[in-house]
Amino acid sequence: MQSKRDVKFQHRGSGNKPRRPSQGSMSQHSEPGSEPTSPTRSNGTAMKGEKVEEEPPKQSEYEKKKQTFITRTIWTFVMIAGFFGSMFAGHIYIIMIITAVQILSFKEVVAISSVPSRARSLRFTKTLNWYFLGVVMYFLYGESIIYYFKHIILVDRILLPFATHHRFISFMLYIMGFVFFVGTLQKGHYKFQFTQFAWTHMALYLIVVQAHFMINNVFEGMIWFFLPVSLVITNDIFAYVCGIAFGRTQLIKLSPKKTVEGFVGAWIFTMVLGGFFTNLLMRYKYFICPVNDLGANIFTGLQCDPNPVFIPHTYRLNFIPPNWTHLPTKVAISPMQFHILIFATFASLIAPFGGFFASGLKRTFKVKDFGDSIPGHGGITDRMDCQFIMGFFAFMYYQSFIAVYKVSVGSVIEQAISGLTHEEQMDVVRGLTKHLVNQGVISSGILEYLQGQLAKR
Repeated sequence: MQSKRDVKFQHRGSGNKPRRPSQGSMSQHSEPGSEPTSPTRSNGTAMKGEKVEEEPPKQSEYEKKKQTFITRTIWTFVMIAGFFGSMFAGHIYIIMIITAVQILSFKEVVAISSVPSRARSLRFTKTLNWYFLGVVMYFLYGESIIYYFKHIILVDRILLPFATHHRFISFMLYIMGFVFFVGTLQKGHYKFQFTQFAWTHMALYLIVVQAHFMINNVFEGMIWFFLPVSLVITNDIFAYVCGIAFGRTQLIKLSPKKTVEGFVGAWIFTMVLGGFFTNLLMRYKYFICPVNDLGANIFTGLQCDPNPVFIPHTYRLNFIPPNWTHLPTKVAISPMQFHILIFATFASLIAPFGGFFASGLKRTFKVKDFGDSIPGHGGITDRMDCQFIMGFFAFMYYQSFIAVYKVSVGSVIEQAISGLTHEEQMDVVRGLTKHLVNQGVISSGILEYLQGQLAKR
């Protein structure tokens, strides 16, 4: 009598009729790539002499966190090295980095609100987004170049028309995009198209416009770019450290891990380290001088008359300490040491709300990060959310309380070109030339030659 096993085996291999698949078996549907004569049995045991490929063990939660921490740490040092390397290499490299941050952040913010299915059916949705970005950057960068390099731009025959009519050209470019948007409105998609239009303009203001003021800070001097950036990073680090050490009270519901203790502790540490950074950077003209040579770097340096805020002032104490204390009655402190306290306070108490705003935005669209541009950190916007508003504040504060306004060569040329006729401009040239001859700066022969040439006009 055959065993039950033998009968079952012969039934599997014998007969010319095709075997009807069992209704409960999904092997043929779930694994189409497997062979019909699998060496494994239905109970999962391997036949004698055959090897079974085991699935790789799943990573534990601890291993995932460890891998994320390692990746995050590596890329943190990569970003720090790239930041300092670019800063020492020259102002132009920092400007290139800020420009890349503008574009990538704009792309990430616009992407989280788009609906791919609708975007595909509306051909010009993404095109218009990038068009408006280009127009805004043309306007902002043009304004900065004309302001800081007018002594070069305004004397160039080709660039002069673009410089004198820059704002009108920018406005007409925007109007062209506006008219094109209205012309591409389609029935059934009005709400989506107007939502995208409004969302694009919000991203342009909150990201592109604010980030551009960081470029203006670079032109005013590297210290006005480095200090705001470093203060925000310092505050972020110590808010985490203080929150872990003695954080108890929740600060805001948008960020459950933020604590009041961490918030206040980070403020104190930021002011202390801000004073240290300021005292260090003030010693080098490469950091405190405005840009007059885009080819300058940490080795070539820059030359200028320092802003008065960097020059120490002597302050007499209101009280005279006892002799046995050996305390000084006068203290020499540069005004910048007082200004940095305002910068540190803003970076600690106001700039974090840029991060809270970004957190609320991500919760609205139910996304964890704005993107995955930086491994272990998320998107560019996740790292720059507080930097944008801090850079904007730094520019406004500098222009209001620190900048020294004086006549420059560029401003004189601008006034002469825009406010004087050609005859009046020639009179100015004659007068300046005569003055230089009288001062012994140039020879009288130059004056005679110039007067002869101008007389032919």
